Amino acid sequence: MMRALWTAGSGMIAQQANIDVVSNNLANVNTSGFKKNRIDFADLMYQTIRQAGAPTGAGTQLPTGIQMGHGVREVATQKILTQGNFQQTGNPLDMAIEGDGFFQVTAPDGTIAYTRDGAFKRDSQGRIVTSEGYPLEPQITIPQNATNVNISSEGIVSAAIPGQTGTQELGQIQIARFINPAGLDSMGRNLLTETSASGAPTIINPGTEGAGTLVQQYLEMSNVQVVEEMVNMIVAQRAYEINSKAITTADEMLGQAANLRR
Repeated sequence: MMRALWTAGSGMIAQQANIDVVSNNLANVNTSGFKKNRIDFADLMYQTIRQAGAPTGAGTQLPTGIQMGHGVREVATQKILTQGNFQQTGNPLDMAIEGDGFFQVTAPDGTIAYTRDGAFKRDSQGRIVTSEGYPLEPQITIPQNATNVNISSEGIVSAAIPGQTGTQELGQIQIARFINPAGLDSMGRNLLTETSASGAPTIINPGTEGAGTLVQQYLEMSNVQVVEEMVNMIVAQRAYEINSKAITTADEMLGQAANLRR
């Protein structure tokens, strides 16, 4: 009977983690470039009371055994990297990646981080930076007097400079691709970092070797579907409720056994 208490308890703990993931998804429903998470579960070890295939006599064996499970635990939270909807902004430095890939930015410690959030701006030096002030990598500087900034689908940044004929090319935006992008480590601020699970990045120009292309004056919104998350929340709530009911039932059965009289 004690096994049922611990087994159902593990189910309640697992559903608490499930709600944590759903809550984070819903909290970021309007976060540009956010990718929703999914939690994966696995059953715990089993106690084998009777082994399947054990001999029961001359030439006979058990067709099935008896195994008692010990509950569940969370084993992974995986990012779902489906494309989010595009929202037109009219801002010339807003960019969305249509397809695979990540923007590269330089963190304050000098390391390279990766993001799908294309809400870029200019800092006091004219560099293209994130909302946190992290420069785009490779670094591109837009002169103060530049007008008609244009970013092509292949990542070429150009602008009109007063006193110069035609448009001037200011730099080339490159994006990073990973063998296993779900293995990237989330560090907040819409940034991801490389891990041994993600593999090393492949740095390429947009639109080449299967990489996505850039769309100027658009932002990729979160890929969280509110209705889907609400359904997941209801399922998690009911699973939590059923596990708590199992604990109550096991406790009542223990109480009945303890109160037996001859």
